[in-house]
Amino acid sequence: MVTKQQVLQWLQAVVVVLEQNKDYLTQLDAAIGDADHGINMNRGFQKVASQLPTLVDKDISNIFKAVSINLISSIGGSSGPLYGTLFLRASTAVAGKQELTAEDLAALLRAAVEGVVQRGKANLKDKTMLDALSPAADACGQAVTAGCSTLEALQQAVLAAEEGMKNTIPLVAKKGRASYLGERSIGHQDPGATSSYLILKTLLETVEEPLT
Repeated sequence: MVTKQQVLQWLQAVVVVLEQNKDYLTQLDAAIGDADHGINMNRGFQKVASQLPTLVDKDISNIFKAVSINLISSIGGSSGPLYGTLFLRASTAVAGKQELTAEDLAALLRAAVEGVVQRGKANLKDKTMLDALSPAADACGQAVTAGCSTLEALQQAVLAAEEGMKNTIPLVAKKGRASYLGERSIGHQDPGATSSYLILKTLLETVEEPLT
């Protein structure tokens, strides 16, 4: 089970992780994009951080909805609408929830992926954030079907996201600014897949924390 308090702790931790990885994400984006992904993601989650104290009495759905609004309003380029849609769809999938079961997490991830697909019109192996998110959602769903715990399902999701992120390196980009490079985009890890992985990994670390 993931509690509302853990969700808030996770979002606060994401703020720190994205600030720490701002230069790394921007460096990845400099190779195949606009060299602003880290800067944009950091800006968006700093805005989220400023709103977190006002969300402590909200349910998880409304917390995610507030995150969505803040990201859309503060992140430039395609990342704002995509991450905003991700959290908006996640909020719809967990309406009224004060805590999340493994089944809720699987539903949340699947809804998030569907939102990103609809918004970005990307497919798997287009070298986008979807290459980390979609395998994560599939792995989480499979783990839940197999009767795994919430923690185990999250662990499987994060492993799949990491593999998906690394698998973007040999791909040719087919979406966004990176697609203009054609085969020159080969050999570079996608920044969106990387930020998606970092966000999921931070959720796992937050849920694992009481056990350590």
